[in-house]
Amino acid sequence: MKSGLMKKRDDEGPGEIDLTPMLDVVFILLIFFIVTSVFVTEAGIEVTKPEASTAEPKSKDLILIAVTADGEIWIDGEAVDPRFIRARFELRLAESPNSSVVIQGDQAAQNEHVMAILRAARDAEIASVSISTEA
Repeated sequence: MKSGLMKKRDDEGPGEIDLTPMLDVVFILLIFFIVTSVFVTEAGIEVTKPEASTAEPKSKDLILIAVTADGEIWIDGEAVDPRFIRARFELRLAESPNSSVVIQGDQAAQNEHVMAILRAARDAEIASVSISTEA
C-alpha cells in the first residue's frame, strides 16, 4: 500500500527556465522605444551663429534652415534653391501644422538670403519665425 501512495516522479530534473517569453518582451520593448523616440532634426550643415543677449530656447516642432556664409540654404540635410523654400515650408506644415521656423544664419551670411527665407515663411503663413544665435 505504501508503494501505491508514493509516486515516483520521473519528470524531476535540474531546474530549467525557459527564456523565450522574456526575450519576446525585451524585443517588444525595444521596438516600442525605437518607434516612439523623438528624433532631432538638423538643418544639414554647421554654421557659426551670431551672439545675442536676448536669446531664449525653443522647443516645438521646428523647421531648421541653415544659411551658409556663401549663400547656400539648407533644409533637412540638403541644399535648397531659394525659389523653392516656400514649397518646402508648405510640405512641412502639411505634416505638422504648428511648426515654427528657426533660421540658423552664419555670421558672414548676407541679409538678402535671410530676408528671402522670412518672405517665404510669411507667404506660407508660418506664425513663428526666429533666428538662432549663440547665447
